[in-house]
Amino acid sequence: MAGALEGIRVLDLTAMFNGPLATMILGDQGADVIKVEPPGAGDIIRQFGIQRSGIGPIFQTVNRNKRSVVLDLRKEQGRALLLELSDRADVLIQNFRPGVMDRLGLGAALLRERNPGLIYVSISAYGETGPMATRPAFDSLIQAVSGMASSQGDEEPELIRNSLCDKLTGLQVAQAITAALFARERGAGGQHLRISMLDASISFLWTDAMQLYTYLGEEVAERRRPFPKALPTRDGGHILISCITDAQFQATCRALGLEPLIEDVRFANLSARSEHMHDLLALLAEQTQRHDTEAVCARLEAEDAPHAAVTALHAVPTHPQVIANETVVRLEHPHCGELQVPQPVEHFDVTPSTIRSLAPLLGEHTDEVLAELGHDDADRKQLRDEGVIG
Repeated sequence: MAGALEGIRVLDLTAMFNGPLATMILGDQGADVIKVEPPGAGDIIRQFGIQRSGIGPIFQTVNRNKRSVVLDLRKEQGRALLLELSDRADVLIQNFRPGVMDRLGLGAALLRERNPGLIYVSISAYGETGPMATRPAFDSLIQAVSGMASSQGDEEPELIRNSLCDKLTGLQVAQAITAALFARERGAGGQHLRISMLDASISFLWTDAMQLYTYLGEEVAERRRPFPKALPTRDGGHILISCITDAQFQATCRALGLEPLIEDVRFANLSARSEHMHDLLALLAEQTQRHDTEAVCARLEAEDAPHAAVTALHAVPTHPQVIANETVVRLEHPHCGELQVPQPVEHFDVTPSTIRSLAPLLGEHTDEVLAELGHDDADRKQLRDEGVIG
């Protein structure tokens, strides 16, 4: 059975992480994604990490189910080819700095005039106006400006050790694109969709980390939000215990032989436990480090107390629940050999998402895609000789 977005063509001009993740999701759901890359190195994220056939692991993960076309958009003929592609596309997505596409003559107004049904998507770092609009940015910088780094540290700001702002932006973009496509089906036509990493990150952060600043009209004392920490166990492992309700707290106390804490006024309810979180964690750690990880988990499991052993990164693919979910699959890339990647997250029972192809080599599908536009062998040879295509 075909994917939910079969028949939708996406022209992907994005690089790095946020846009490619969004278009990967669309590709998993059946869309024909054409990734347009510059000549030379292509998308710079190809170079990150261990290289196999010019493909790094991050590029591999977020660029499956795509066809790679190399076009030099600095050349007039390269821009003309992009216009041909956009005339036949349902979605065009780009994450250049604001103003770049307009200067290239590839802005939303022109492309949507030629193709009124086009969903033109612009991802920016900070937004398209304002004092920071044209600054270069990466995930770490968005973490700094959005408050994400401040929300992580106790005494000093700390960065989340993965590209969270990029990824959550990509997820938001993918959802917004499908909403725009749905609106088009209802007669709204094409539209220009704008999303900034800063806006997406603040929105994501706000729900819990910004709770002190939601209600206006009263003074609040800023303080770090108490948060559970990994507790050590005797065999060198760690465990997370999260007891939100009173019943869960009581179950945890019974499991760890800490029944007297049930009557301790410091831990009488959720508010009191949050206020005295550091004391509670110290008391829990005294007990967990007396037993091996498996034994602690068994005792908590018997009382139905919420907990989880901390999984090392290398052990994630072989975790029993991950295996049961069939989350990670091993595949053979025609150029890179065997690899393992996560399956599409969403499980449609009628229009399944699938991994139909792995990340392409740079320019692997240039001839194929241009042939679909009607450019014959001689035409493509001339374009290649002139450095327009790769």
